Amino acid sequence: MTQAPEAPRTASRRHDREIVALAVPAFGALVAEPLFVLADSAIVGHLGTAQLAGLGVASALLMTAVGVFVFLAYATTAAVARKVGAGDLRAAIRQGMDGVWLALFIGVAVIAVALPTAPSLMELFGASGSAAPYATTYLRISALGIPAMLVVLASTGILRGLQNTKTPLYVAVGGFVANAILNAVLVYGAGLGIAGSAWGTVIAQCGMAVVYLHVVLRGARKHGASLRPDPAGIRACAQAGTPLLVRTLSLRAILLIATAVAARLGDADMAAHQIILSLWSLLAFALDAIAIAGQAIIGRYLGAGDARGAREACHRMVQWGIVTGIVLGLLLIAARPLFLPLFSGDPGVRDAALPALVMVALSQPVCGIVFVLDGVLMGAGDGPYLARAMLLTLAVFTPAALLVPFLGGGLTALWGAMTLMMTVRMLTLWLRSRSGRWIVTGATR
Repeated sequence: MTQAPEAPRTASRRHDREIVALAVPAFGALVAEPLFVLADSAIVGHLGTAQLAGLGVASALLMTAVGVFVFLAYATTAAVARKVGAGDLRAAIRQGMDGVWLALFIGVAVIAVALPTAPSLMELFGASGSAAPYATTYLRISALGIPAMLVVLASTGILRGLQNTKTPLYVAVGGFVANAILNAVLVYGAGLGIAGSAWGTVIAQCGMAVVYLHVVLRGARKHGASLRPDPAGIRACAQAGTPLLVRTLSLRAILLIATAVAARLGDADMAAHQIILSLWSLLAFALDAIAIAGQAIIGRYLGAGDARGAREACHRMVQWGIVTGIVLGLLLIAARPLFLPLFSGDPGVRDAALPALVMVALSQPVCGIVFVLDGVLMGAGDGPYLARAMLLTLAVFTPAALLVPFLGGGLTALWGAMTLMMTVRMLTLWLRSRSGRWIVTGATR
């Protein structure tokens, strides 16, 4: 029997409640993630400009090594949410466990590649002679925590798909506090310098992975889901994540190109870029809280066969994204004089960062739309389109960024190219959302 449609105001209130219930805890968890890098930047920045510049290059590479596999969270969230919408919790958790096993296998492979190639990677991405040794040390130690980081991603995806964003919040906050304490103790108390910062991050990430595994395994036993690795399920998980891998590789290529260009502008600009990128990531993850809610809500609606609810939720979340972007941009402009002294006492670094921060603030409403629609399409399992759209964005951004050292404008021009990149993303995602071709109902897409 077909239900009568709700009044628009009633539907909006219902969607608001769903969004708030999932997005507020997700906001806390997502903000805690870039705070790992911010804490490292704040602590390492007072060791010297070369150390901070080295951290900038190494952390960009580390975030890439982990971030390219973010499909372990995103694809898992969408797939699990669809099964939840269809009422099959056992199958939902079983599919999530395939993602956990895949995360472990990928993590071991990434370590095997990262350890021997660290010095060459520093040279490739333009680390100066003074910064390269610090960058190599940080990357080699931090790489040991990559399997734990990937398990955290996969386990987070399971819980989000189950409409649970509170547990990831508690784990992320605990991990951040542990990371900050460990960094301060190991860098200054033990005198390990930048190596202490890396070890603190590894220990904190491993602790988070242990907590997540305990929660997920308890849920698996409760619903009778098998814990053994299923080769067919793991292959299916990898295949479903391939388009998102392409999408994420394209995005990470953009961030790495930006970092490489900044490194060639000099240590002061590179250090300033590291500060801005950390703040940009913080704002991006905050906006992504609504997108995380979108992945879980859209997947659940489509799994339950409710196309109308999915459309209404998409529209409402875009409104949330725009308003949140405006608020974050205003806060960044108002608070920018307070940020910079926390990370560096070098006047050259602060002078380079200040105008670029204004550019970042002005772009936040665009970012709000981008992150929300990205989450909606991920929740719908529309990975192939997201992959094609990001390849187009990469093609537009690359020449714009590479021309910055030749045309001038410094770091502000580079972040102008980043704003262009986000505008292209907004246009491609908006066109797809308007088409309605992302709406496919059922327990599987």
